[in-house]
Amino acid sequence: MARTAPVLVTALLVSGSLLLSGCSTIEDWWGDGPPTVEEEFPYTKEGRIFQDTGQDATMRFSITGLERTPDYTVMYYEVTYLDEFTGSNRNLSMAHTLIDPITGRVFRQYFDKKGLKYGSVSPDDNGLYPVHDGVTNEYRRYFPPIPEDVQQVTFVGSGLGAMTGIPIQDVDEEQPDPQDPNGGDHLSLSDPPPAGENLTFENRPPDDDAVADQGEVESFVDSGIASTTRDGDTETISLHSDVMFEFDESDLTEEAEAVVRQAAASLTSNVDPDNPEITVIGHTDGKGTDEYNAGLSMRRAETVRDLLLEEIDADDYTLVVEGRGSTEPVAREGGPDDEAARARNRRVEFSYTVDRSSGVEEESDDDGLDTAERSVAWPAPFTDDNGSVAATVDKDGVQLDVYPLRRDGAYVIGTVTLTNTTDEPLTPDMGGAEALQAGGPEKFSKGTLGGFQLVDPETETVRYVAQMNFGDGKYDSFAEEVHELQPGKPYELVAVFPAPPEDVAELTLRAGPFGEVPEIPVGEPGE
Repeated sequence: MARTAPVLVTALLVSGSLLLSGCSTIEDWWGDGPPTVEEEFPYTKEGRIFQDTGQDATMRFSITGLERTPDYTVMYYEVTYLDEFTGSNRNLSMAHTLIDPITGRVFRQYFDKKGLKYGSVSPDDNGLYPVHDGVTNEYRRYFPPIPEDVQQVTFVGSGLGAMTGIPIQDVDEEQPDPQDPNGGDHLSLSDPPPAGENLTFENRPPDDDAVADQGEVESFVDSGIASTTRDGDTETISLHSDVMFEFDESDLTEEAEAVVRQAAASLTSNVDPDNPEITVIGHTDGKGTDEYNAGLSMRRAETVRDLLLEEIDADDYTLVVEGRGSTEPVAREGGPDDEAARARNRRVEFSYTVDRSSGVEEESDDDGLDTAERSVAWPAPFTDDNGSVAATVDKDGVQLDVYPLRRDGAYVIGTVTLTNTTDEPLTPDMGGAEALQAGGPEKFSKGTLGGFQLVDPETETVRYVAQMNFGDGKYDSFAEEVHELQPGKPYELVAVFPAPPEDVAELTLRAGPFGEVPEIPVGEPGE
């Protein structure tokens, strides 16, 4: 291979396509306990990733170890660039993130107060790392300690999609620091490393200044009569008021009584018996005075509470009623879809705690709401195979290939490939705000794949792209960003959604400007 000038790159990597190796052996998938995992590091993917210069190189990314010590979690990985490219490049990626796919807990790497990552230290003042064609760089990064009950995690942030089924190794001490790190000795083309020698870097473990984002995956499932949001161990069922009440009224419609009965069945299945408090919350749109809206929302919440008490055993639950008026809208009013947004904001909610300790869950009561039906499988094993392309759509010089959906714990991973079929670089129009459903919650529609949705053609239940909630209003979409596509080169991206019930075999993908793509298979656990 002809050698070009070394490249300085950040440790953050993003989006490309999937290839090979490393695997987990999963046995007794639906047995009484978690699957058996054989630790066979490394877990490796190859693919094309976005660079800020447009020199979108093929990269090999290998996780060579994931250790849980008493103090933190340590990830060891290797990066090899297989294409020729020059100059200083930055990869356009989401941050390195570890996710427990069963509970939805999220862990990001430690930074210091200056925003520098702990672990492998850059040998250059600009915080970048030297890269030579075909030479492997070895890195280590630190994450918060992951709970002991978590045995496998999903990793995102390599730029090559979601790497599922990565096992955690329990150790008393992490691996020794690199011996004689050589990364700083090979910053220029005139002094490449000897053939077959990896680049290594000094290690800096976390100190008292270390901080890391930790949060929860938040999901949103919607239908014509209700929606359900799950954020960690908090679940909220939202009944649409336009189904429940006539305009400016607090008496339930005939249809509303059946909806509340369905909600009662879901609550009976979902509420944590060790924390059986249910808060019933009324909301209005922004029309009217604050005082009037607060009163109307309270009256509606009380009406729903009274009917709920006819359907559940009051001795088993504590009910709290609140009226919040128009203070907590979920959709922005005053825009081109103002009527739909106001309808979304008029709602009555049930908020409660769910039990996340039991892992895989039984299906919810068949009499409950479709949006609140929960399905949690075991984590997906690592794989190097997306399966056959399920559908292909062409639009404005971009080819969209859609692969079967893959179950991973409480989620399904949607994988697509975008290919620029023209002769010039282009940035595809992914639809932006115009691709969103009228009145839909903006929080669950961010990111260039954030406008994607999964629709059950039988129930018309809609599953939005999940969000990672880090608190204090900080959210990241659980979907990859789309950047400039180079001619003829495929880019693999993923979007993650809350999982449908076990018996759902096909879903329709709403793919933003590419339109609706029907009959996308939903794989069985382990596929």
